[in-house]
Amino acid sequence: MENHTRVDLPDYVPDTFEVFLNGVPQVDGRDYQAMGRSLIFERPLATEGHLGFWRWARMLLGVAGTYRKNDAIDIVFSVDGRPKVITLRPATDPATPPTGPE
Repeated sequence: MENHTRVDLPDYVPDTFEVFLNGVPQVDGRDYQAMGRSLIFERPLATEGHLGFWRWARMLLGVAGTYRKNDAIDIVFSVDGRPKVITLRPATDPATPPTGPE
């Protein structure tokens, strides 16, 4: 898997959840693969990252905006009957698939 992205689920997310990528529902087995506590997307997902000094200065001066690709992975689940939503970012090393039991 060379052009994929791994997203790790926090321990408090239950086994039943929904996944949305940029607001679009995703289906396990079609849009991503669940592997243990990780979700593997078969395409690269991007995060905007750190704003450097020059980008910040250009924004402050009104020269340029921050229109970089920034994918949002939302996980929707219930806790005690109440809906919860968290937004996750890709793992720091997307080239390394998770290992261990599924």
